[in-house]
Amino acid sequence: MTTSRRRRPAALAAGAALLTAAALASAPAATAETAGASGRHCGPMRPLTVVGAEHQEKSCLDDLTTTGTVASGHTDPADWSGLHPAGATSPSGVPGVQIDGYFPDTSTTNTNHGWNHDSQFVIRLPDDWNGGLVVAGTPGNREQYANDFVISDWALAKGYAYAATDKGNTGVEFYKDGRQPGDALAEWNTRVTQVAVAAKAVVAQRYGRLPRRTYAAGISNGGYLVRWQLENRPWLYDGGVDWEGTLWTQDDNLLTFLPPALRAYPAGDAQAMYDAGYAKGSEFLWPFHHQVYWDLTQRLYREELDPGYDGDAEAGTPYCASGTPACDADYHYAARRKQVAPAVRKIELTGRIGKPLITLQGTLDTLLPISRTGDVYAKMVGDRPFRYYRITDGTHTDGLYASFPDRLRPMLPCFRTAFDALAGWVEKGQAPPPSATLPRPESGDLVNGCRLDG
Repeated sequence: MTTSRRRRPAALAAGAALLTAAALASAPAATAETAGASGRHCGPMRPLTVVGAEHQEKSCLDDLTTTGTVASGHTDPADWSGLHPAGATSPSGVPGVQIDGYFPDTSTTNTNHGWNHDSQFVIRLPDDWNGGLVVAGTPGNREQYANDFVISDWALAKGYAYAATDKGNTGVEFYKDGRQPGDALAEWNTRVTQVAVAAKAVVAQRYGRLPRRTYAAGISNGGYLVRWQLENRPWLYDGGVDWEGTLWTQDDNLLTFLPPALRAYPAGDAQAMYDAGYAKGSEFLWPFHHQVYWDLTQRLYREELDPGYDGDAEAGTPYCASGTPACDADYHYAARRKQVAPAVRKIELTGRIGKPLITLQGTLDTLLPISRTGDVYAKMVGDRPFRYYRITDGTHTDGLYASFPDRLRPMLPCFRTAFDALAGWVEKGQAPPPSATLPRPESGDLVNGCRLDG
């Protein structure tokens, strides 16, 4: 298997202030920034250095949002395709500095910029800074620009600096990274910590002081990363927003509910689907998820965590029928617990968050059923600083809204409202509305508006 040079997570997290001090001390006197399209609004300032990066490129941009970066080539729309609903509006017109680069790594799945190098990052520093920083990891197995429309644009327009990582491995063969089962997923957490520490240092270089507030935000696998960071590296953050995060525990994870779906759906066994956790009313979404998500997701993550299940085969047999030898449709997590437990232990969640967290999940999530993921994690968190909003008719992928506008509700506007609620909670002591299942509004702009008080 391809291996990556990983730094120990504790070493990455500890000493953020020391890294920042070193970065500031090493920076020469203020000079004008010359990189990019229009250096006028970017200088004078100190030259910027991302601590620990192996390669970095700075650009002064007239617009750091996707409205500008699509045209200038400083994002990749394929990274964020399908993550937002048709008709969603996004702010624009935020000038500043963008830094693209990568940290040392030996895996090569990320082809952005032609670098063929993993652990790529993007850091955006708006000219009009509000003193905050938003840190994100990517959903699915996407690359560092995946959150540009749904998170970066919104954060930048509010004045936050923004940093994101590709998590250290990307694409459908991410499981090839690492020496042992679970290593590739564990690297995700290490890389988010790494980019958070580095971003704090470069923010201090750019503006002369550390961020006043730092928030973690993410979707799906990115939501899992928010949870893990707040549980294990809470000193780096002031809070987080988790949008339908993946759940990993020894008892509950996607390897426990995807195989039953792969058996039950082809057999037309709706009751077995419900028993596995899939919501009544989500039946219209089952064909798409069977074709696109369930099989691939099961095989890839099972290969990463339990490669011995199918012997020397790599990521199983696509769409194999139940009864086929070593078929993922017949994977029984409980029977493989001894083999898979050490890998899951590397990435498992506890619910012991150390900073305020807001979690959102749709009641019609058909990739990660809410009863088997968000509901479970909410119980794990208990009475810690936490809000949990179950969004009626929300599903895992907002891109599906265009196909079912009368049946689905976009999650994006609720994420944006939740982000504002988190900032008010942390910075002004304004407690968000109590956790609740939010009903579908009878009127209004579902694509661009959401209230957390019902």
